[in-house]
Amino acid sequence: MRSSYKDWLNREGLAARTVQARMQRAGRVEEYYGDLDEHYDRDQLQRVMGELKYSAADERSNKPNPSKIPLKGDTRKNLDSYRRALERYCKFRRETQDEGTSTTIQVNGGTESADDRQLVGLERDLQAALRRAIDQLEPGLEIIDDGAERSVTSGFVDITARDERGAIVVIELKAGTARQAAVAQVLSYMGDIAEEEPDQTVRGLLVAGHFDKRARSAARMLPNHVLSLRTYRVRFEFMDVDEAS
Repeated sequence: MRSSYKDWLNREGLAARTVQARMQRAGRVEEYYGDLDEHYDRDQLQRVMGELKYSAADERSNKPNPSKIPLKGDTRKNLDSYRRALERYCKFRRETQDEGTSTTIQVNGGTESADDRQLVGLERDLQAALRRAIDQLEPGLEIIDDGAERSVTSGFVDITARDERGAIVVIELKAGTARQAAVAQVLSYMGDIAEEEPDQTVRGLLVAGHFDKRARSAARMLPNHVLSLRTYRVRFEFMDVDEAS
């Protein structure tokens, strides 16, 4: 496991306790499965994560722990926490794949130009700002993800909230222009959560600086109460140094 992982977690804006828990879980998996980076380079940790799968059906059947990791307590919850830790480590590796070695980086599994480094930072800033003022996005929204991106089968949900009617709201953020793939991405997250929580109503909010024509066309086929598009504006406020202090 790379020593820079802890610094990356801190840059994500996670609480110190959460950072420590992520490190401990990743380290626990590494203890029983070997070097995480070797597994990532081989198959992006897919084999290890496959061994950590434990479904609701497995739980009902009282199946034994399928992993090499000794567990105490709830097998399903424990293995899910380890899987989420590995998914987070995969995200770290994707985003830092080429740092300091070339002019491209890996973001969400795809190769982006060096200019898009700025977008990654902007999305983090946008997420942090929105978390501080979620009611500006929609009155009555309440964040329910404990301040950290929720891990689902398709990836990580930027912000998970609940609206005033009790529906779970999947919020996906794009600092630049959202394209057709962004609509598919948020729908995938919604589908994952609907599968995890079948008794809950799930809707989506896709927030971006701009939307291209294909993204608008794709979203137009869905009712507004299922998926809504929101744009944002950044407003700068200037003042004299004496006033600022």
